[in-house]
Amino acid sequence: MTITDRIEVNPKVMMGKPVIRGTRIPVELILRKISEGASEADLLEAYPKLTHEDIQAAIAYAARLAHDEVGEMEPHEVP
Repeated sequence: MTITDRIEVNPKVMMGKPVIRGTRIPVELILRKISEGASEADLLEAYPKLTHEDIQAAIAYAARLAHDEVGEMEPHEVP
């Protein structure tokens, strides 16, 4: 699995935000729910179109973005 197998960015879908391919579920929503304490089981129940692989791809996508942004934001600026 690669990130692009699961994540797509299309200006015609959710204004170009990264979403799970074939859905309108934004990657940001998945990550926010995880940061708020949602478990994988919670996400799969709330969003039946999601799969384990989709959730893992969202996390990998965020990790790649964080890696690419190293040094551009001071620690105290993290939202």
